[in-house]
Amino acid sequence: MRASPDREPGAMARPGAGRARYLLLLAQENLEFRLPEIKSLVSLCGGRLSSQQELRLNSPFWILSLPSEDIARRLMQRTVCAKSIFELWGHGKSTDELYSSLKNYPIENMAPYLQSDLTYKIKVHAFNKTLTQEEKIQRIDSLEFLPFEGKVNLKKPDNIFWLLEDYGMDPNNIPEHPIDLYFGRWIANGQRDLIESYSVKKRHFIGNTSMDACLAFIMANHGRVKPNDVVFDPFVGTGGLLIASAHFGAYVFGTDIDYSTVHGLGKASRKNQKWRGPDENIRANLRQYGLEKHYLDAFVSDASRPIWRKGTQFDAIITDPPYGIREATRRTGSQKEMAKMTEKGTENHISITSNYHLSDILFDLLKFAAEYLVIGGRLVYWLPIYKPEYTEEIIPRHPCLKLISNCEQTLSSHTSRYLITMEKVKEFEDEDHDVHILESQYLPYKSHNSFRDKYFSGVTKRIAKEEKDSQK
Repeated sequence: MRASPDREPGAMARPGAGRARYLLLLAQENLEFRLPEIKSLVSLCGGRLSSQQELRLNSPFWILSLPSEDIARRLMQRTVCAKSIFELWGHGKSTDELYSSLKNYPIENMAPYLQSDLTYKIKVHAFNKTLTQEEKIQRIDSLEFLPFEGKVNLKKPDNIFWLLEDYGMDPNNIPEHPIDLYFGRWIANGQRDLIESYSVKKRHFIGNTSMDACLAFIMANHGRVKPNDVVFDPFVGTGGLLIASAHFGAYVFGTDIDYSTVHGLGKASRKNQKWRGPDENIRANLRQYGLEKHYLDAFVSDASRPIWRKGTQFDAIITDPPYGIREATRRTGSQKEMAKMTEKGTENHISITSNYHLSDILFDLLKFAAEYLVIGGRLVYWLPIYKPEYTEEIIPRHPCLKLISNCEQTLSSHTSRYLITMEKVKEFEDEDHDVHILESQYLPYKSHNSFRDKYFSGVTKRIAKEEKDSQK
């Protein structure tokens, strides 16, 4: 039987032994990233999503079966994809079904929150429909059969209960009645506030490719970064990915081939600013957020020539390799090249640089992760692709790394990038150095070495079409 494309394969959710049902209210953005983030965080908290549950992946409402409320709270201390989580007391396709579900909910589970010495309030939330205040009050009054004994307190209640109504995904075809109704006790909110407080617009030091704050936190969550981890970014740029990991308590450092970027020198990327100031650097970025104590260092180094001693190990490698669009893909030249050519100068403090194809970047990155990650450590990186040529088979593989998830973010009508998450499951051995064996697994991606040309070919065609249309 084939699963619906809008659903996670599996049977209808049923709470297992010792597991309660929770309702997750998710933000309606970065849809593909949500399930891998939630799965990663639940496993980081010591739990596991039940395989016997069905999720409407594009819906903002997911019913989860979790081992404990503690895991639910710890999940919400990390997620930027979810808004809130509730202990689910009732669910139905109609008001009658909802009320019947609530009446069947064990009274012993309700009682601790309905006592006479506890205050409460009820909130009504409708997705894809705006309710009037009068309609909200009517819905609250209809729940009078619930055995509340305490008083209502709208400002600082001891407990908050939510009635949530789902009116589907089509804003142009809103049904008269909700397709799903939920009632539950609010437990905790997610970390959506981090997106604004860490916004790149407010950041002290930025570059042409500084990562969006929401995506940076998603990457750290996919990588299961936790306090006291050591997290490395081999293409560190202005350090945006270090900030997200440091926020979650990890010690962070990175390398980059660009001397000027690592040291905060040269031309500024910010509008109306010509040169970078004396305090525009990676360390200053972490200091801005009170995270300097988690910053180890950043070095000028070529990712194709690792500088680390054997035995060095990282808990996570989280990075955004250059695609050749806004930042060049380059590496230091060979000794033969350096012997034949004079130094280019000191602008980038590198004598000779040569092209660094995307397939080679990824080949080196996976080899590096396989050797230097701890067992269970994760590699999280972006893979640019040309849509007409994409199949999952082109994702680079390594025998020491297991593919956990791949999530698409559309860049244009013909290009995307995939957030790839891999986990080290096998110790790196001598045979894993065999370039010929490993390269055969990378060949399908070699056609994407011309990603830059394909990316701009679409831009050129679009501009030509716009010019042609304007002449009509």
